[in-house]
Amino acid sequence: MRNVRQTPLSDATTPQRRDFLARATGLCVALGAPPLTQASTTSSAASASPAPRSVEFDIDTSVRSPNQECRIRTLVLHYTEVSLAESLQILTSVARGVSAHYLVPDTPRSDGHFHVYQLVPETQLAHHAGVSAWQGERMLNASSIGIEIVNPGFDPADKDLPLALRRWHAYPDEQIDVVCQLATAIVQRHRIGPTRVVGHADIAPGRKIDPGPRFPWKRLYERGLGAWPNETTVAYFAQNAPYRGDIAALQAKLLAYGYDTPQSGELDDATRHVVQSFQMHFCPTHRFDGVPDVQTVAVLDALLEKYFGVQRPAP
Repeated sequence: MRNVRQTPLSDATTPQRRDFLARATGLCVALGAPPLTQASTTSSAASASPAPRSVEFDIDTSVRSPNQECRIRTLVLHYTEVSLAESLQILTSVARGVSAHYLVPDTPRSDGHFHVYQLVPETQLAHHAGVSAWQGERMLNASSIGIEIVNPGFDPADKDLPLALRRWHAYPDEQIDVVCQLATAIVQRHRIGPTRVVGHADIAPGRKIDPGPRFPWKRLYERGLGAWPNETTVAYFAQNAPYRGDIAALQAKLLAYGYDTPQSGELDDATRHVVQSFQMHFCPTHRFDGVPDVQTVAVLDALLEKYFGVQRPAP
């Protein structure tokens, strides 16, 4: 709660207060009312009030309610687009107003060790997610941990090309090893579920595209981080329940997984952005142009079955 300054009665002697009293007194006289006078600086009632008592109490932590969960529920991964030095400057700039909990460099120091920066304590809110949504929750800054990973993203000369035609930069193996170790500790500390380890593009489709299609999500999954579909399940859905252009059903599935997806029944721009973010995360070697197809939706169906218990359609 914001502290509110209480103006003491002695402030009645300030020039502003004297001016107010003079004008108010003139008005009272004009109306035939008695003039205003300054209040006494002491109150007999106040002086007679007893001093507040200090009552001893203790906190009992022996009884716990089961109706609770961790405040941190999501881990969001980003790329920086700029160098380490520029990243540090941007993420600590008061004027920029953005931050992240951690910053992972792209190369180790001369001694072979990676120097990971913790820019914001995990107990504090970092301004990394912005306008965002995931699994029904919006504005994720307050409930997420953000990791910025130094990576240029794509060649600046390609900025006007479609995402699928841009030249994307890979992540060094050592850097990803560091990210995995850091993320594992965070996930364990806050008990973050696999479907809540996401990229910035997942929580802000159309607005953000990081960490990009070259980020090795499958490798993270193999290290026990995040979600990934079973290949046999993907093959089953592609063969036995293939996508046939039902946009409304696709939108409902994307929403069920966590993406903030319109339920318009049309392949509008917002839906294309969601599909593109999904493809960059889960099937970037197949396509990530935002066009849904049999393989894309089979991957989505496999994820829904694996992590949300969605039943397969009857044969």
